[in-house]
Amino acid sequence: MGDIKQSALNTINTEAEAVRGLAALLTEDFEQAVRAILACGGKVIVTGMGKSGIVGKKIAATLASTGTPSFFLHPGEAYHGDLGMIEPHDIVLALANSGATDEVLKLIPFLKSRGNTIIAMTGKPESLLAKHADYHINVSVPAEACPMNLAPTSSTTAMLVMGDALAVALMQERNFSPEEYAVFHPGGSLGRRLLTRVSDVMRRDVPRIPGDMPLGQVIIAISEARMGIAAVMDGERLAGVITDGDIRRAMAKYESGFFGRKAEQIMTPDPKTIGPGELVSVAEEIMHKNRIHSLIVSNGDGSVEGVVEFFHVS
Repeated sequence: MGDIKQSALNTINTEAEAVRGLAALLTEDFEQAVRAILACGGKVIVTGMGKSGIVGKKIAATLASTGTPSFFLHPGEAYHGDLGMIEPHDIVLALANSGATDEVLKLIPFLKSRGNTIIAMTGKPESLLAKHADYHINVSVPAEACPMNLAPTSSTTAMLVMGDALAVALMQERNFSPEEYAVFHPGGSLGRRLLTRVSDVMRRDVPRIPGDMPLGQVIIAISEARMGIAAVMDGERLAGVITDGDIRRAMAKYESGFFGRKAEQIMTPDPKTIGPGELVSVAEEIMHKNRIHSLIVSNGDGSVEGVVEFFHVS
């Protein structure tokens, strides 16, 4: 094994060992910190300098997206006007591996005077920050992965993992649901599936053709619509559907007699439909289960409102 790969393995193993050691460091303070956040009428403000600050930004983002109002406050900027962001009912989560970062420690008198609850996350239980906090979460590690034991590596990984543990514990205590998660992620795939209605994505210009339409005209209708499906109508009611796949199979089956056939002879009768008010996730489930790519949208009275299509269904 080359030196480069061995170096990578050493780093991975060192940081993995640091993470495994966190379980033994959990105390009652962790549970009390979670309960304090649950009872908090304000926000969780995360602060930290340097690498701890970078980790703090991620922790704040994770908390905010999982049901705990939170944002990151740079401790250096705090003393230049940003202290006004902290309200009396807020909880401050202060990160500093050494527990002695000057910019973070300078916030303590202000926080104490305002009555803010302080949760410290440090690797030094005897540090000033840990001693002045209401709750201390220990993230000490045996060694940094850095060969000089200087650059924050294992310590920042441990801090990040403990932040995730805090966020997940809060999610579980709140019974935070996928639907609630989607509310905070409306632009993601989950948000789309759990918040978007069929009526929001359906196409209304699905071809509506009579059952006695010759197949040559059906091809034209489907091609002009550019959606690969047509609704076969019996008056104002849905009688069946024809897809471009049905057309290809009928061509192979009837050969020269294809153009003498009519829509009702090759359509799929009583097709699957979905209401316009249903969630997109329900439409995807129906299409996945039935291995289809298009679904007629109907109000349940036989009328055709449109069609939804998803081409990734397998």
